[in-house]
Amino acid sequence: MSNPFEDPNGTYVVVRNDEHQYSLWPGAMPVPDGWQVVHGPADRQECLTFVETSWTDMRPRSLAEWMDARTPAE
Repeated sequence: MSNPFEDPNGTYVVVRNDEHQYSLWPGAMPVPDGWQVVHGPADRQECLTFVETSWTDMRPRSLAEWMDARTPAE
């Protein structure tokens, strides 16, 4: 059996959690609790491109908000 997370010909969705962390998820599998579909279904490359263009700040949302609240305004 092949790994459904690495199937180059598979159909995927992009999921995101409350911390705005993204993941590629096989379209045929149920989305885990705490994650929501934000793109797809689409082919693997389209989903990867979506993640690359959407997830520009790798910090978890709560950390980014905490850090931004402490950064002096310019």
